[in-house]
Amino acid sequence: MAATAGITAAQVLQGALNSAHQILENTMADVTDELASRLAPGLANPLGTSYAHVVLAEDAIVNGMLKGAPPLAATSWAGRTGVDRPMPMPGMAEGDLGAWYHSARVDLAACRAYAQVVYANSADFLSTADETTLARGIDMSMVDMGTLPLAIVFQIFVIGHCNNLCGEISAVKGSFGLKGYPF
Repeated sequence: MAATAGITAAQVLQGALNSAHQILENTMADVTDELASRLAPGLANPLGTSYAHVVLAEDAIVNGMLKGAPPLAATSWAGRTGVDRPMPMPGMAEGDLGAWYHSARVDLAACRAYAQVVYANSADFLSTADETTLARGIDMSMVDMGTLPLAIVFQIFVIGHCNNLCGEISAVKGSFGLKGYPF
């Protein structure tokens, strides 16, 4: 086992984020546009919009909430995210998220290209985040969590969210008779 002396919180977050992204991308690797838009049984969300939700949310959280800047989807990637309409998000785009999941259309190739830029943006953010930045309080009262340190917000709402949605994607793939997780 490698020594961990001197490892920073940012490095731990970066390792967890890289792992979450890798597992998500490997889980989605065999998903086609046709499969991405297929309605899942019951109330489950389609694969394509579930994937797009992960990427759009990461962009909005890292850029909007944590960096205080507009998301890439509203600036340099506007109209190129691979999703035909904005995803409803408090303070950004109004609407019913459930309805969006079942009506939005996703071009997987375009969304995958956007995802790579979002992932690199998040990695860049973590590579420059010092302990003071990671300890900065983020108001999470909109989800009844009060104020949390940025590092915890990042873990829950970026890394944890990616892992959670990857589980949903795996379950939906299983309902179609396909392998979910890549392992």
